Parts: sequence; structure tokens; C-alpha cells
Amino acid sequence: MTELRLVELSAKTIVAVNNLSLKPGQEQFLAPVSYGIAATVANPLTVWQRVVLDGDEVVGFVSANFDPDAPEEHFRSILWRINVDADDQGRGVGRFAVESLVEEARARGFHHVNVMYEAGEDGPEIFFHRVGFTPIGETAYAEVIAEIRVTD
Repeated sequence: MTELRLVELSAKTIVAVNNLSLKPGQEQFLAPVSYGIAATVANPLTVWQRVVLDGDEVVGFVSANFDPDAPEEHFRSILWRINVDADDQGRGVGRFAVESLVEEARARGFHHVNVMYEAGEDGPEIFFHRVGFTPIGETAYAEVIAEIRVTD
């Protein structure tokens, strides 16, 4: 693995992001990438979407939203989506993306980043715990709400 880096989602990278593969069973926990990308059109001032590159190869995608005026606290600084290609999972790509997101939250003056996910076998829960998210509640749809604190 070469040095990982983030770039903004662009016309150059969007096809590769849409073609990121999943391990068997993961598809039930993730909406199509195009749903997340559509958020940029709806909220261009608050959406933060980045592509993770390993050299010139697209290996991941992270989408978040930073909206200090969101009516619900857990939507003010939130990780909406993280995808790591099946062949690149377990190599630190996801951790790199989350650490980069936390740095962005810090730079914007936020004190935490939230994530919502469905618990279950093959789901993202173990990953989120490993990178530092702690469950803090549940949505009306029984999704877990977790947060990672942003420290100085």
C-alpha cells in the first residue's frame, strides 16, 4: 500500500466510486453510492465527500455532512457513508477515512462526529467500534446512533 490520500469527489473519480465492490452480505447495510452522491446536489454547502486513493487507485469513499443549524444535534456533524472496496478492507483505508473526517470536523469547530447504522452480522458495527465510535442512542427505526469525540 502506498500512501493514502483524499481527493474531492469529481467526474474523474465518480465511476470508480460507483464500482467499489462489497464483501458478501455487506450490500444489505448500504444504499447505492449514487444515493449518497445525490446529497451533494441537495446540500452543496454542507456536504463533504471525499475519495480515498491508494496511489492513483480509488479504494474508498466517505461522505459526511456538517450543518451547525441542523434541527437535531446528531445531524450537525455526521458520517453518512463510508465504502472501502472489498479487496482493500482490513488495510487501514476505513480508519484513514474516519481519521480524516475527524480532522475536518475539528477544523470546522465541531466536537463530535455521529454515525447511524443498522446492527447485524456482516454490518459495520465492529468497524465503527474499532475506529472509536461509541453508541449513544437509537433512532425510531432501531438504527444505532454512535459518536466519536473530536479532541484538541
